[in-house]
Amino acid sequence: MQVLIAHRDAEIGEQLAQMVTDYTSHECDLVGSAPAALDWGRRHARCRLLVTQLEGDDFDGFAVGASLSEIFSGLQTMFLPPYMADEQRLEIADTKVFPEPIDGEALLAAIERADSAASNAPDLFHVADVVQMCCLSRRNGALQMVRENRSGILYLRHGNIVHAETTAARGRDAFREIASWKWIEFAYDGSVRPPVETITEPWPEMLIDSLGVKADDDAPEERRRA
Repeated sequence: MQVLIAHRDAEIGEQLAQMVTDYTSHECDLVGSAPAALDWGRRHARCRLLVTQLEGDDFDGFAVGASLSEIFSGLQTMFLPPYMADEQRLEIADTKVFPEPIDGEALLAAIERADSAASNAPDLFHVADVVQMCCLSRRNGALQMVRENRSGILYLRHGNIVHAETTAARGRDAFREIASWKWIEFAYDGSVRPPVETITEPWPEMLIDSLGVKADDDAPEERRRA
């Protein structure tokens, strides 16, 4: 399997590439900028997995992933956001999001899951992973989430969810519906503004309640496992 790592920090990128080389049998290349990632994509015939920094100076991991997905059919994506792991409110089994400090063992396990997926498998993320990633990164804009023939939109302002829409619902009810889909494909557009603000509840409480998860006896009270 061909793996591409995209990271602005050369030291971190080189460590990740070396880990993939040392502990897997996969081919691995490293690029240090968004233009370099796109140039790499134009010069290569295949890529199965992109492991990308979420954001940095002149770098948007969502945009890089979207562009390379248009080049490589069936591309799987994993994100490396800048916030700390202990800021997450939910721990997701089979996550594809790895905050700081990066859990190398979990990342290697995720790489092997990507390798075992069918070549035409959709690039699925858990709803909670996507919500946490965008909210903790204080994103603005809109998240379109799709599960089979169902779709919905979450609107963000400074990392808060302020509105949600599906075909059948708006506001808090729409968010609950989207959360019930669990595994989704998504697209992000930072230029979109919410048409109206219908949600004031803090996103962590809303997410935990919508997923119906319970506290883990061995985990801090504020952490949950989904």
